[in-house]
Order: sequence, then structure tokens, then C-alpha cells
Amino acid sequence: DRLAQLIRGWGNTVKDAGTAGPGSVDYPDFAEEVGGMVGTGQADFGLLVCGSGIGMSIAANKVAGVRAALCWSETAARLSRQHNDANVLCVGARLTGPGVIEEMARIFLETRFEGGRHQRRVDKMTDLD
Repeated sequence: DRLAQLIRGWGNTVKDAGTAGPGSVDYPDFAEEVGGMVGTGQADFGLLVCGSGIGMSIAANKVAGVRAALCWSETAARLSRQHNDANVLCVGARLTGPGVIEEMARIFLETRFEGGRHQRRVDKMTDLD
């Protein structure tokens, strides 16, 4: 998979929990697997791709410790990390071009949480777990 190869090329370890083909799947199963790895600290970040990204983000956010952000632009990916300390990036492959998805993944992985005034809000989200 091109995206996994790019992420590896940026110096990251990748555990591909994806599907084996283009057929219809139950995306909550994949969101649970990736979310579980992130929520338990087995992985620092997760990336979930489906048609719209909507269902995947809903499912991933049900997993304790996950702050999944559905992003559609480089700015959204950056802000999800800076302000929300998002740890799972969700994207819709039918709605967002592959070049934008690749750039969002790079930005998501490189951007650090700003803390400060945002920390209080992230703590409140964590308390909802």
C-alpha cells in the first residue's frame, strides 16, 4: 500500500491492520483494532481510511483513549494535533484525493500538541472515557 510505504519512508513503524481487498467490510472492526492499539499505548498514532471517514471516526472514538479526528484538509489535520491532541487520523478516500491524504498523514505525524490552554479541554475529553 502506497500510504504505508510513505509513512515507513518518513521513519515510522507501520502495523497495517487494513483489509485484504476492495470488498465491503465491517469498518467498526478495523476502527476497534486500530483504536485498541492506540488506546492501550501499543501505537502512538492510528490512521483509518474508508469511503467517507465518518463511520470510522465514530467507531474509533468509542474506544477508550482515542481522540479520532475526521480530517479533509491539511489545516484540519494540523489543528487536530495542535489543539485536540488527536491520536487517530480518519480520512474519506471517496471524498479526499490521494495527494491530500498523503499530505494530511505527514502533517498529522509531524505536528505536536501545543498544550497550554488546549490541555484543559483535552483533559475534559479524556474524562469522558
